Amino acid sequence: MDIEQRQSELIDHFVKQATAASNAPALTSVIVDATSHPLLFAFSEILDLPNVVQLEATDSKVYLDMLRLFAHGIWSDYKSNAERLPQLVPDQILKLKQLTVLTLAETHKVLPYDQLMQELDVTNVRELEDFLINECMYAGIVRGKLDQLRRCLEVQFAAGRDLRPGQLGNMIQTLSNWLSTSENMLVSIQDKIKWADSMSEVDKKHRKDVEEKVDEVKKSLFKGDIDFRGHEEICSESGGVMDYEEDRSRPKRRRHPIS
Repeated sequence: MDIEQRQSELIDHFVKQATAASNAPALTSVIVDATSHPLLFAFSEILDLPNVVQLEATDSKVYLDMLRLFAHGIWSDYKSNAERLPQLVPDQILKLKQLTVLTLAETHKVLPYDQLMQELDVTNVRELEDFLINECMYAGIVRGKLDQLRRCLEVQFAAGRDLRPGQLGNMIQTLSNWLSTSENMLVSIQDKIKWADSMSEVDKKHRKDVEEKVDEVKKSLFKGDIDFRGHEEICSESGGVMDYEEDRSRPKRRRHPIS
């Protein structure tokens, strides 16, 4: 089962549980379970549920803030606001650090070890590489290459996170710009195809004209050769008759007897 299908099934499971929660304590329990689950990395569907949104006006607001943190935040965000949020259990800490790697991989395909160790509160390279291999690559949320010589992670794939507030507008604008650029490129390609087709037609016409001229020259040369051969034969025959007649009319020399 791929990560997208697995995510979809887990989201449906927790959405049903959250929808069925009849009070705030039951709902906060679902939030803790969802943010602790080792295979769940998307939370926007849970965030959008009406009864979850209603936590904003209750004493359980801190759990709504915690859910927002897991949807959009990273480990350093938690450290900056730890006094205002519920204390995280080890599974939640691990999850938030995994999400931190995903966030960094969204905008950078090469992640230096020094940056990762600072963001994840890791003290040495061995611990960092173990985390990246065991908790990110084996989990299927990141694929990449660990370059020990350059001390970096080369990201080849990273699972997407929930869209942050305002990010959708930026994505739409980016996609619109891409669409406009693609359309302009398509027009340019079509123009080049038309130009190439027209040049091909010109080349075909030129080639046809050349072939016709070559044929005309060949015919002219062939006709000239026939005329020349006929004239040569006539001249040859006439020359033979004249030589014969000239030979007959020439007086013969008499031989004198030898005394």
